[in-house]
Amino acid sequence: MRVKGGTVTRRRHKKLLKRAEGYYGAKSRLFRKAHEQVMKSLHYAFRDRRQRKRDFRRLWITRISAACRAHGIRYNEFIHALHEKGIELNRKQLAEMAVHDPEAFTMLVQSVR
Repeated sequence: MRVKGGTVTRRRHKKLLKRAEGYYGAKSRLFRKAHEQVMKSLHYAFRDRRQRKRDFRRLWITRISAACRAHGIRYNEFIHALHEKGIELNRKQLAEMAVHDPEAFTMLVQSVR
């Protein structure tokens, strides 16, 4: 006697098609195309969770660098001076300060000169 997996298969297909909602064309309607796209999307999500950390660090460095140049000091000199003085602010905090509290950033630059 053969085993028919109808209900199990339907449940599996429905679950996957639910994940593919909003995809363009056949990718949201046909199981095989939806499965291919969902697998690809999961791969992108995994990759980009790591990429996001790099992207934000680059953004913070760019902002700090621009603020430093406005004060006549290079980024690498500024970071080195911070380490020498023992000021432990991370790049996220420094970038936030450079954008939202320029006076404090100016004072920080003057303190490390």
